[in-house]
Amino acid sequence: MKTLDCRGLNCPEPVLRTKSFLEEKAAGVAFEVLVDNEASRENVKRFGRSQGCEVRVTEVEFGCFLLLLQPGENTLSKEEFRSEVYGCELSSSRNLVYVISADSMGRGSDELGWALLQTYVTTISEISPLPSHVILYNGGVKLAAVESKGLEALQKLEQRGVTVWACGTCLEFFKLEEDRKVGTIANMFDIMSTMANAEKVISPL
Repeated sequence: MKTLDCRGLNCPEPVLRTKSFLEEKAAGVAFEVLVDNEASRENVKRFGRSQGCEVRVTEVEFGCFLLLLQPGENTLSKEEFRSEVYGCELSSSRNLVYVISADSMGRGSDELGWALLQTYVTTISEISPLPSHVILYNGGVKLAAVESKGLEALQKLEQRGVTVWACGTCLEFFKLEEDRKVGTIANMFDIMSTMANAEKVISPL
């Protein structure tokens, strides 16, 4: 099976290579695309499905994803292709990380602190550059499970290619494993290695 190695390529190049392969091969020929960031993963997946392909995604190693695309008949007629739709808004450095370690911003009133935290998370998308990661641990994991403006904001950030880590131990402690609606479960190694490699770490506390 053919594998397109798109590691190290900026958006929308992985999508353009996927499109070229689809145009060159007969309908029904399955192939794989290897990418090394979440934005490319989401773009290739979205493009493949827009063209009528069945897409399966596997994380083969930390931050590296293999997408298996199974085209159907006449796939390229499914949806008009526009390359600008698959651009990447992330900073080229991808070294900014937000860490949220509580379910309240500041001290004094828990109710006010939760409301402030919603606004804080919502505002992340308005600040340039976008972060590479948003890390949630301790009470911060409630943002990944409780219906709120913060949850909606995290889902939109994830769609734009931002990685959301949610501490697995913390989700288990708060009994929120089944309620998680955004992000990927992370362990302490994931959290520490991401923070250690960041140029800047920002926290609302």
